[in-house]
Amino acid sequence: MPINELRSIATFAKTAELGSLRRAAAAQGMSPQAASQALAQLEQHLGVRLFHRTTRSMSLTDEGRQFLEASLPSLTGMQQALEMVRQSKGGIAGPMRIVGPRTTFVPVLWPLLDEFCGLYPDVLPDVSLDDRIGNWVEDRVDVGFRIGRSAAEGVVARRLFPLQLIICASPAYLAKHGAPNNLGALAGHRCSAFRSPGTGKTIPWRVKIADDVVEQQVVPALCFNDEVMETEAVLDGHVLASLTGIAAAAHIRAGRLVPLLTKHVADSSSVFVYYGSRTAQPARVRAFIDLAVARLGNNTQFVLTAKELAAAEAKGRKAHLPG
Repeated sequence: MPINELRSIATFAKTAELGSLRRAAAAQGMSPQAASQALAQLEQHLGVRLFHRTTRSMSLTDEGRQFLEASLPSLTGMQQALEMVRQSKGGIAGPMRIVGPRTTFVPVLWPLLDEFCGLYPDVLPDVSLDDRIGNWVEDRVDVGFRIGRSAAEGVVARRLFPLQLIICASPAYLAKHGAPNNLGALAGHRCSAFRSPGTGKTIPWRVKIADDVVEQQVVPALCFNDEVMETEAVLDGHVLASLTGIAAAAHIRAGRLVPLLTKHVADSSSVFVYYGSRTAQPARVRAFIDLAVARLGNNTQFVLTAKELAAAEAKGRKAHLPG
């Protein structure tokens, strides 16, 4: 129903209730002129007179009484629905749809979601992790996470932290196969390749050369479309791999993985949280966004400094390369 018709019917019903157009206008926060125009538009649209008018009062015609009896239940239901939505917008409760990439993202999202559910147990998260880029509006997304900015129109994107791509090996691999000393030497090593779940194609490694990030082709000894399994293959010494900082940082800091060729670590991409206009968001969505920014903004858990990377590489090469 167009909003002008809804306003006209509401004005009609309030006038019938109060017996005065002026009082009805005041009750709805309208000017008497606007209320009179709304009522006149409704009568013109219906083709009947709804009120008998005198200088002092207004009373329903027979048609007006019939229309009031027929429209009042629907009008009351509509007003109750509007009030319910207004109240839910201010409360920390209700459903919330969250999307993000399947690859790499569980270690980032789950601790955040775990904390949020503890703070707001009446919120009902609906999480969908998928590497495809869906339609933000059609998929009814409240909050999304992406590697890179969202191209969707009308979506706000906030950068959280850089996404590093780090060539890694386990101590067991280095002890058996040695380590490449330059990018060209990768051709002589067992490398892992990641196969895009969306296209089915293997994705070249991305490495930094000077100030540019370029593609580095490798001949794969193993292929995966899941970074968790790929990381396990690296930890068990089967291959070298280009892993994200999300997957590799904790293992590098614990000495379970050794970063290699660290001057070539690519970090031009970032993780973003995205959402619609904050003015129209329910409180539960605003609360989740605020927590995401507080916990993940400039987060160092998944990012290693250049000094950390160089030190870990030097230590790993010295300790684990065959003598």
